[in-house]
Amino acid sequence: MRRYTTFILTAVMIILAAVLGRAVPVDADKKNYATPTAQLTAYTTLPAETAAILSEVYERENKVRVNFVPMSSQEILQKIKDDAVSDPTVVRTVDIVIADSKILREAAELNLFTPHTSEANDAVREIFKDTGDRWTGIWYDPIIFCANKDFIKRTVDLPDTWEKLSKAEKIRVGITDFLAADASANLMFQMISNFGEQKTYEILKGLHPKVVQYTKFLSNPVRQAGMGEVDLSVAVASETLRYLQNGYPLKIIYPADGIASILTGFGITTRDAEKNLVAAKFADWLLGDEAQLYLQTNGFYFIPTNPQTLAYKTFAGKNLQLFDESQNFSAEQKHAYLDYWVKNVRLK
Repeated sequence: MRRYTTFILTAVMIILAAVLGRAVPVDADKKNYATPTAQLTAYTTLPAETAAILSEVYERENKVRVNFVPMSSQEILQKIKDDAVSDPTVVRTVDIVIADSKILREAAELNLFTPHTSEANDAVREIFKDTGDRWTGIWYDPIIFCANKDFIKRTVDLPDTWEKLSKAEKIRVGITDFLAADASANLMFQMISNFGEQKTYEILKGLHPKVVQYTKFLSNPVRQAGMGEVDLSVAVASETLRYLQNGYPLKIIYPADGIASILTGFGITTRDAEKNLVAAKFADWLLGDEAQLYLQTNGFYFIPTNPQTLAYKTFAGKNLQLFDESQNFSAEQKHAYLDYWVKNVRLK
């Protein structure tokens, strides 16, 4: 197990490993895998590397093979809608969906999921799940400010809100282009939902002159702050924690006036009673400490939604002022918001 550079991450890993009694890297000793006793098909929006970690570990530990099928959110929705109207005596082609909460909400409203209730699911706060237990959030990745420590040393009043950041003087800012990544675009949409259009664009207009570069990838603003190329970056927490683990001189600041986040969750779709039990067990495993242990061991740091886990209890910044979920903007509305930003902010 690699040595972590922050106390919190070290505490999480040591405690989890002690409780679970192991911390085997994902690619360790694959030849010793037992023959799977069951299989699940999971449609997912997760990155391939994250899905591979979960699949390999779960098969090794539980003798169940999870076949992840990567798709876009809209592809998933269409596939499970088609599946739902098929012959009810025919087993569905997908057993569980693991994706962004926005698509889970939409699918739940169409009654495409089978409700699942368990001790782990019951512990999750209501803001992270469906009231009818048709879907449940597993973890979330907030968008935060990460500041270079040298900048912090010479700054008396650190910007800790979006408004303060937009009005701050003599500060270099890093951010991912809203057109380049869903997480960055989601930030704008959640700001509009919670602040309104006028205030959101005022903040973004104030931020624009301070931006050194609108990057294409989510990791670059964190690297820029860590290398001192900018003073502070707007970034996803998971990337920031990964850079902290690698020794970069950064400090996380949680915006006090609201934090956008991406919530990942699951919804069970299978009609088959036996498959439903297998899918439910996998879903509960995702809500537990073991899944978090292996993700963190492989460099992925998300905030779990299950407050009963040690990973949650030892995670800094778990009680955040999260924005409400953004309104269900249509594709046309999202395009209009981004287009306005490009014409009236980005190119000014």
